[in-house]
Amino acid sequence: MTRQAIILAAGKGTRMKSKLYKVLHPVAGKPMVKHVLDNIREAGVTEIVTVVGHGAEKVKGLLGNESKFSMQEEQLGTAHAVSMAKEHLAGNSGTTVVICGDTPLISKETIEGLIAHHEQSGAKATILSAKTNQPFGYGRIVRDTHGNVIKIVEEKDASLKEKFINEVSSGTFCFDNEALFEKLALVKNENAQQEYYLPDVIQLLKADDAKVEAYVTENFEETLGVNDRVNLALADKLMRHRINVQHMLNGVTMIDPDTTYIESDVQIGQDTVIEPGVSLKGRTVIGNEVIITAHSEITDSTIGDGAEIKHSVVKDSVVGECAAIGPFAQLRPGSDIGREVKIGNFVEVKKAKLHDEAKVSHLSYIGDAEIGERTNVGCGSITVNYDGQNKYKTVVGKDAFIGCNSNLVAPVTVGDGSFVAAGSTITDDVPEASLALGRARQTTKEGYYKK
Repeated sequence: MTRQAIILAAGKGTRMKSKLYKVLHPVAGKPMVKHVLDNIREAGVTEIVTVVGHGAEKVKGLLGNESKFSMQEEQLGTAHAVSMAKEHLAGNSGTTVVICGDTPLISKETIEGLIAHHEQSGAKATILSAKTNQPFGYGRIVRDTHGNVIKIVEEKDASLKEKFINEVSSGTFCFDNEALFEKLALVKNENAQQEYYLPDVIQLLKADDAKVEAYVTENFEETLGVNDRVNLALADKLMRHRINVQHMLNGVTMIDPDTTYIESDVQIGQDTVIEPGVSLKGRTVIGNEVIITAHSEITDSTIGDGAEIKHSVVKDSVVGECAAIGPFAQLRPGSDIGREVKIGNFVEVKKAKLHDEAKVSHLSYIGDAEIGERTNVGCGSITVNYDGQNKYKTVVGKDAFIGCNSNLVAPVTVGDGSFVAAGSTITDDVPEASLALGRARQTTKEGYYKK
């Protein structure tokens, strides 16, 4: 049986009060509509159509070839939006999921359950519902004494008895695709808003004695639709909790999950320990038995097994196995840190490769450079990589020693096994196994202060 989905993503979201279109606002580091699309695809849906309107080009740019697109020029209601997908889906059979692009918390497991219930029951339509003690504002699912769905009644149209119903509609549906497009053509806009509403399709199906089901998700929080910044913050909190729980169940220790911020695409190995206030962002991959201490921030980086990141910032970089970074170090984009390398306190590295067992322990800047195996870079040393117009590279061989407060003025090479004396400014290449001094001769004038 073919399975397709329609994502409704045409609304601007005026209540967000933002220049960024609503479905592009991120939850746990990923735009809401991308969460929705990923969950649908992981649930086994093969063909996806996203209905766009406001911000169409940006939504298309984000989703790319993962979805087909239909344009809703005027926002005339949810049924009108779904009908825009007719150009791609009208001739199809099988099951169609209709879901809003501002519902990032509906999980792939819930979508799988909804589809399975719909197909196994033989229904023409299945409503994703949930139960809550606070149903105000939601459409209620009205059932008969046998538990069969009669209708969805909106808050403003509900009787006093119906308002006490605690099963509500999430706004997500499964339809028989052919029945969906047949009934969409019959939906009218005879209401206060003069809009075409998708729940009216349910009424039209019931009028034909078609079977309509409701699949109750166990987690009401999944049905949250994000309409303003308050909802956005709540969705982000709920998503982060879900992410953290999954990592802990997979063998990651979090000292304080409530203050640990992990975005949705981050991967973490077993027996890694994460202290409070840590942020892991983007497509970061953390190995096994890593220690990340309080308030570190790692973005789009790979951290090898057994490494330790201490109160530091790492972005677009690679850290090798058993390396030690920090405290208070910064790895800027392009840093490639080898196995058992030590990057100490207040060291900044940018677009540099440090080979295995190299050490830069204190107060140094290593930019546009390559540092060889087992080389030690002393406190306060700098690779002088920029002349005001161009960047140049510094290369230091293996087993070298760079004395404290040395300036290596690029382009320059220091050979294997060479020493640079403390306080030197090196402007010329240093051959292997040499000693380089580049500092002024000391002059001492005895008794000068008394004079």
